[in-house]
Amino acid sequence: MAGGWPLKPGNSGGAGHGHSARADPDRASSQSAGTAAALIRLGGLAGLVGPAGFTLAWVVASFRQPGTAVTAAQISGLAADNARDPWIMIFGFLVLGSCAFGFGAALAAALGGHKEAGLGPSAIQAAGVLTIAAGLLRRDHVLLTAGAQSWHNHAHDVVSAISYVLLVAAPLLLARRFRRDQRWHAMTVPLATAAVAATALLVAFYSAANQTWDGVLQRIAVSLPLAAIAAVAARLALGTGTAGG
Repeated sequence: MAGGWPLKPGNSGGAGHGHSARADPDRASSQSAGTAAALIRLGGLAGLVGPAGFTLAWVVASFRQPGTAVTAAQISGLAADNARDPWIMIFGFLVLGSCAFGFGAALAAALGGHKEAGLGPSAIQAAGVLTIAAGLLRRDHVLLTAGAQSWHNHAHDVVSAISYVLLVAAPLLLARRFRRDQRWHAMTVPLATAAVAATALLVAFYSAANQTWDGVLQRIAVSLPLAAIAAVAARLALGTGTAGG
């Protein structure tokens, strides 16, 4: 009779309950890792959307300025007070800035945190914040003109200059970090090349050696590091730059 008596619930479930208790932390850890990977991919997508949206904004806005050559106005001038449809370029600044901040956070996480990632992701985030500020601190005129300028015009010039420096420095900092990471090593030369080329173009742009080409130089100089950053973002979006990728 004792042999046929049902076991007490505490006894019969003891082994199974212990196994479940051990499995729960593993399951939670797996879910946490999956969530982190999804957020990193989302940040990578933001790193693609930002440069694409910004580029599309200045292309569209350049064609909408009446009586002005397509490349005559600098990018910032397309968001000026007297520009036609300045909201297009303002929106481009805001999209690029906010996406850059999110992408920088995702890249740092993918590289093992800000300490392991180096200064590259932080430079991207700082450039993102300043890009938002540059979009809100608008220039007074579509074209650079002589005469009095507002405080926000001067502030825009300072903020955008610092943003350019950070935008060019970020690929160099990432290239330095990627030299010792087998997952990212192939990106080292393209990132460094884009940064060096952009630096040369920006030097030519700020020297005002040929003002008729300023708009063209600026657009290329900005697009090169943005393209390099977008290439890194694409790897994150595809999951090939993470520890498990």
